[in-house]
Amino acid sequence: MQLQPFALERNDGELLVFGELTIVMRASAEKTSGAFALFEEVPPLADTPLHVHEHEDELFYVLEGDHVLRVGEEEFPIGPGGMVFAPRGIPHSQRRAVPGKGRLLVMTVPGGLEGFFRHLAAAHEAGTLGPDVYAAASEKYGITWLG
Repeated sequence: MQLQPFALERNDGELLVFGELTIVMRASAEKTSGAFALFEEVPPLADTPLHVHEHEDELFYVLEGDHVLRVGEEEFPIGPGGMVFAPRGIPHSQRRAVPGKGRLLVMTVPGGLEGFFRHLAAAHEAGTLGPDVYAAASEKYGITWLG
């Protein structure tokens, strides 16, 4: 199947809200034939505890605010215009210098992680979001939480 070009305006994208996290899906695996997914984390925000992805590499690009990304044993403090690469299989976490503030653009390769966010957003909307839902979605999408 031939990939089709597409464009989004600043406020376009699939809005996914769950818990204290709001994500705008900018490019999904469906749009990129599985090559990658691109999403933006926007306020309100929660920090991301230490975890490992089995299937995806992640690239974090800071749009606003100061963030600290831990990848393996290294911590990378980055601000607007900074980026950090977190290869699959290496534990990583992310926190904001000012809780709840900042914006990140995150690319995952290959695409597909958006299914995890969609699963949690659907549970949030249905009022069923809880530890069991997180555990089931994490297992399905190859995410192991370490802290």
